[in-house]
Amino acid sequence: MRATAYVLINLATGVAEEVYSTLGKMEYVQQVNAISGPYDMIALVDGPTFNDLAKFVLDKIQKLPGVQKTITCNVIFLEN
Repeated sequence: MRATAYVLINLATGVAEEVYSTLGKMEYVQQVNAISGPYDMIALVDGPTFNDLAKFVLDKIQKLPGVQKTITCNVIFLEN
């Protein structure tokens, strides 16, 4: 079973379009949306394991210029 998560992202001012474009081309990223509220962007990511997703967030997303903070919310499938 693959791992899926939502990554909530806070951005510096003026970088939303560049981060949006870059995220949309990255491995594991299935969907990216700019959002309103306490976070600026949300990315749906999917990978082989939750460990792979964690490394991806730490090594790739958090290192993008303008990304200030992320919160990763792992998806838990409740169906049997």
